[in-house]
Amino acid sequence: MHFTSEQRLDDGVLEREFTLGGIPGILWTPVSASSSVPAPLILLGHPPLGLRGMYPRLAGRARQAAADGFAAATIELPGSGDRPRWAAVEQARADLRRAMEAGEPVSDEIVDALVLPLVDKSVPEWQGALDALLSLPEIGGPVGYSGGLMSIGIRLAVVEPRISAAVLFAGSLVPAAMFDEARRVTIPLHVLLQWDDEGNDRQAALDLFDAFRSKEKTLHANMGGHRGVPQFAGDAAAHFFARHLR
Repeated sequence: MHFTSEQRLDDGVLEREFTLGGIPGILWTPVSASSSVPAPLILLGHPPLGLRGMYPRLAGRARQAAADGFAAATIELPGSGDRPRWAAVEQARADLRRAMEAGEPVSDEIVDALVLPLVDKSVPEWQGALDALLSLPEIGGPVGYSGGLMSIGIRLAVVEPRISAAVLFAGSLVPAAMFDEARRVTIPLHVLLQWDDEGNDRQAALDLFDAFRSKEKTLHANMGGHRGVPQFAGDAAAHFFARHLR
């Protein structure tokens, strides 16, 4: 991990940009974090829109986490931002846009081509980032995962034992194959669902929630579209992490 920039935000949070094996990322640590009192960590997932475009929302979530005593970190997804273009995924995105603009149903083939390669490539990168982050003296466990593509969160919850709780955002396309993986998820879950999300199959989201085998799982459903998540829903997610990461 190579830190490339550092700044102290107005609330005292330390924000550092880094690269890891050519992958850009950002780490935010609260004032309270130190080698003697390492902070728990939340991995901030996000859609493949690039860290620069997602920065305001990610920084807001990170500062909320820091206010609760948690460090937060994120990395750029494959094929996004300043990373090399990924022809296969870009073709799948074009096929998705074409189907949606034509008012046609999105086929399973498009969903698989769009999501599964991204999951396969990005999850090991998240694990590598977790290795590096937990080697820092001011960062400690436990670890949570928050947001981003639902399928990435599912895979991480299955394969990464260091993640002890997750907040998942229902609102991204989920391949049928991921339902089988969902049945292997047992960590505590807090799932956010926008009831009127124009790009989300509500029944599929409910079926996926039912598939999780976690003894503690909560579905927090709110009226409104994809961008209409109320502030109190975010507060509930923060309380969830406070219960499980402290």
